Amino acid sequence: IEFDLPEASIVTLKVYNLLGQEVATLMNKEEVEFSETVQYEAGSLPSGVYLYRIVAETIADADAGIAAETFTQMKKMVLGR
Repeated sequence: IEFDLPEASIVTLKVYNLLGQEVATLMNKEEVEFSETVQYEAGSLPSGVYLYRIVAETIADADAGIAAETFTQMKKMVLGR
């Protein structure tokens, strides 16, 4: 899973099955500088359709008057064997 961010952010990346159950956490509140590629070894999961959700929150700077902003996106992925 590859993604680009316009600025450094705190990122959470999780994978869900189609029932909405979380099956993996690939990143959990990790600081990311602009772009990242995450390898996901899904050997224990059966073939099928899954969703992954990325939440990126920009880093607030109270001294500079910059508030944190949150971006959320969910995408589909297909796991085949």
